Amino acid sequence: MTFAARFQNKKIIVTGGASGIGQAAVIRLVAEGGTVLALDRNAEGLAQTLELANAAADYGGLALSKQVSVTHEQEVREALHHFVQEQGQLDVLINMAGILRSSHTTDTSFDAFMELVQINLGGTFLCCREALPYLLQSKGNIVNAASTSAFFGHAYMAAYSASKGGVAALTQALSREYLNRGVRVNAIAPGGIGTPMVAAQAHGFPEGVDFSLYAHLSRPDRQLGEPQEVASVIAMLASEDGAFVNGAVLRIDGGTHG
Repeated sequence: MTFAARFQNKKIIVTGGASGIGQAAVIRLVAEGGTVLALDRNAEGLAQTLELANAAADYGGLALSKQVSVTHEQEVREALHHFVQEQGQLDVLINMAGILRSSHTTDTSFDAFMELVQINLGGTFLCCREALPYLLQSKGNIVNAASTSAFFGHAYMAAYSASKGGVAALTQALSREYLNRGVRVNAIAPGGIGTPMVAAQAHGFPEGVDFSLYAHLSRPDRQLGEPQEVASVIAMLASEDGAFVNGAVLRIDGGTHG
């Protein structure tokens, strides 16, 4: 498939770039000419991302990677600083790093709840905070990863849903705070997407789950969406095609939530 060259000379960071939607976003943005730094804890996945993205590179695009935990302040700060030092600027931050686990709420420990919140919401906040000084210079933008679970009540996912609801609220708060300073902040809210994280979750449900409660996550004519379909929306939001979109949380679920 031939893409546009919307990200030529753009410098981009994608967290969660080793798999799933993050990996698809790296590939898409490199294919459109961007220089993209993929951040993730998974070194093997990052190597795969670089191979796939650079094989698809066009319009001068380039994929780079660094092994980083999005909840480690020093690692995040240094990764962003070094990238800007090398590339001269940061134009886009795409926060896709996250984890998904399910459990009966009464069986969910406080530590397990806080781990999800720390990674999904805390990591997003940390990366936004560290990127904003650079994005203010470039008049860039941020795309965060919320979820339909934040708005439509996904059973057995109280911690995950709460963390993603926080991401949606954070996105809208930042979009308002920087409304008059040239930085846009948006989020995507995917539904059922065929990622490794979702595939792993399919084998990790607790005992006694009522699977009829998940009927709204897939369409009768199709099981799940594809990461590449989500990446196309991310690319729109992050490009000049999304210049008049700010503070939005775009649902990407094939209409399964009505």
